[in-house]
Amino acid sequence: MQDKVHADAFSECHPLLNFFYFGVVLVFTMFNQHPVFLGVSYAGAVAYSVLLLGWKKTLKQSFLMTLPGLLIVALLNPMFNHYGVTMLYYIESSGNWVTLEALVYGIVLGAVMFVVIQWFSCYNKIMTSDKFIYLFGRIIPALSLILSMALRFVPRFIGQLHIIRNGQKSMGRDTTNGNILQRAYHGLNMLSILVTWALENAIQTSDSMRSRGYGLHGRTAFSIYRFTKRDKIIGVIMTGLFALIVTGCACGAVFAQYDPRILLAGFTVQGKNAPVECSKALALATYLAFGIFCFIPVILDMAEARSLDRSRRIIGQDIGVTYRQIYEEIEREGLQK
Repeated sequence: MQDKVHADAFSECHPLLNFFYFGVVLVFTMFNQHPVFLGVSYAGAVAYSVLLLGWKKTLKQSFLMTLPGLLIVALLNPMFNHYGVTMLYYIESSGNWVTLEALVYGIVLGAVMFVVIQWFSCYNKIMTSDKFIYLFGRIIPALSLILSMALRFVPRFIGQLHIIRNGQKSMGRDTTNGNILQRAYHGLNMLSILVTWALENAIQTSDSMRSRGYGLHGRTAFSIYRFTKRDKIIGVIMTGLFALIVTGCACGAVFAQYDPRILLAGFTVQGKNAPVECSKALALATYLAFGIFCFIPVILDMAEARSLDRSRRIIGQDIGVTYRQIYEEIEREGLQK
């Protein structure tokens, strides 16, 4: 069974909601080092990535590409930072201790990088260049256009390179043919073709933009995005959850300290509590609100799928009733004749 890119329900929402959602989850993931927050964020990122990309691509991206980076950061941090009071291993060559606090903090730093990359893989699928230009085109038109073109240029550049390489390979001029000098020549030749294509594409883009009136004063723009009733409901829910998360963070629900001891809000670690006046109920409510916020796209997609199945069943029943009425009418007409 092949994985397919799934067009989810959340991607069809207003671009403002998409941008707000990813902005909140990325900011709270990057600037919070509480393990529970990171775990909830990772679960939401993986669930949404599976929804968009499928299991195979998600697992490949998670464990083959980003997991090695997490392990490297987690192992390097205790080698260079020796703060903490819980000694684990003594390094005789350097005369330093490997501490539990430094090891855990390294894992946390690696996890932050790991989860952020996972979220950005979802962001790239949802926030297209059209949505970005729609949101920021009127505020910062030049910058939004440059960013959208740059984000679009990289995959096009890679795709064109594959096309050029396949063409050169069919003529025996690939970088794997010949000696070192011939390989270098073939590589430079492909680079020259690619640069020529990029320059020609830039000229065509410039002509196309000029013909469509880009830069003219008073130019209007067509937009297909409308703020619907569903968007308003989702926006209210997201705003309420965001307010609860901010309140919990302000009260210390995500407090995390790893030097010199591990202190976590809502938990007792090694007999020590975090020095914040935050009840466990508020901390739990904050984690729950953040979890619901992260899983909004998945919940919305499940609700849309359930509503679609219900509509199909109703339509099927209506069609069945209609056909039965037609057959009964035909039978009555036959009996009357």
